[in-house]
Amino acid sequence: MRPAEVPAAAGFVVELSEADQVATFTLNRPAKRNVQNPLTWEWLTRTVNALPGTVRVLVVRGEGPSFSAGLDRAMFTPQGIEGIPSVLDLAQADHDEASAEIAGYQEGLAVFARPGLVSVALVQGHAVGAGFQLSLACDVRIAAEDAQFSMAEVNLGLVPDLGGTKRLLELVGYSRAAEICLTGRRVDAAEALRIGLVSTVVNAAELAAAGERFVSRILKQPAAAVTEIKALLLAASGRSQAEQERAEREAQHRVLRTLVGLDE
Repeated sequence: MRPAEVPAAAGFVVELSEADQVATFTLNRPAKRNVQNPLTWEWLTRTVNALPGTVRVLVVRGEGPSFSAGLDRAMFTPQGIEGIPSVLDLAQADHDEASAEIAGYQEGLAVFARPGLVSVALVQGHAVGAGFQLSLACDVRIAAEDAQFSMAEVNLGLVPDLGGTKRLLELVGYSRAAEICLTGRRVDAAEALRIGLVSTVVNAAELAAAGERFVSRILKQPAAAVTEIKALLLAASGRSQAEQERAEREAQHRVLRTLVGLDE
């Protein structure tokens, strides 16, 4: 899917490079610190679904000084955003209708979990609320020194509802995840590195280059092995040790067959 096919209201563009092996998603509303809305998540789903099968890596970045400052506050106004249920609309909907609507939002971030796609978030400045959760949906986070992460939903009387609570807990553990989510405080880049929230911290001027180095390393690895390893890691927390070892055996046999040309 090419950039022209994503509506401006979705707030991002996508470009393909490296012989269509890399898709770069750029949040492109810097004047509003790349805030998101339900169209963002809907079109993330549509766009990833439409990517050519050659794509192996997804890069997620924000234009300007911030990665993403979270949900567009227009969602809280009576007029809302045209064509999108406002926060008031969701509150007034019956439970099943509201739940179905939010499930659609969650799907937009869940698409990054596909085993055949390795995703990396390049985070500078604010990664707040939905911005934080978008970065958490990626496999790897590389942060600039000025990055500030915050699960700020609690400050608005809301809960994080884009899958971020589980992703954060699995990265940093229950106690620290609880403290971050329940207080809504900001986590700077140095702390994020220390607690395992990000893999690397670089100078802001080096963020793009750090992302390029990561992409290059992934593209040098055999695609079948990368896909199998990501699938193993994603499922590991829900399996016993014995179950994970069985899954590793089965994955190893599949890649061995690929390596010798039996399954191509």
